[in-house]
Amino acid sequence: MSNEFKGTTICAVKKNGMTAVAGDGQVTMGESIVFKNNAVKVRRIYGGNVVIGFAGSVSDAFSLCERFEAMLNKFAGNLERSAVELAEQWRRDQAGRRLEAMMICADKNSLLIVSGSGEVIEPDDGVCAIGSGGNYALAAARALVEETDYPADEIATKALKIASRICIFTNDNIRCETV
Repeated sequence: MSNEFKGTTICAVKKNGMTAVAGDGQVTMGESIVFKNNAVKVRRIYGGNVVIGFAGSVSDAFSLCERFEAMLNKFAGNLERSAVELAEQWRRDQAGRRLEAMMICADKNSLLIVSGSGEVIEPDDGVCAIGSGGNYALAAARALVEETDYPADEIATKALKIASRICIFTNDNIRCETV
């Protein structure tokens, strides 16, 4: 059994000028132990102007978040440039390549995924999700965007609740932040 701590599902939705990033609160140890129910995996950084959510190995996710915030400070809050510079640094840094984490980051203009291999991806449709329940949350969010008039924060939260009913590594203790 692995003793690695993992954080799980994050979902983001960009709709009608609002971007919402929602995450569950479950941290698991290995494959069978719920270690924590109310972890905060979505947070505001850079003076509240940027929202990030992370999934994967908890220690790696914290390292990734710290590096990203340092890039935001270096590049005056430019989200896209900070993400690209972080990805380039990640690829050059041998230790960085081994980070087993992903991050969704958003500001008032952009929504990006920074992948575990050091890539920066902008979702085509303003909807993205990462983590063990990410595919469930992504499918639910896309359906809600297409079939309802719910705002971004409600869609992201509902998508996480749906994922929590399917994925055993995702719970319904959801935190959502908007920009």
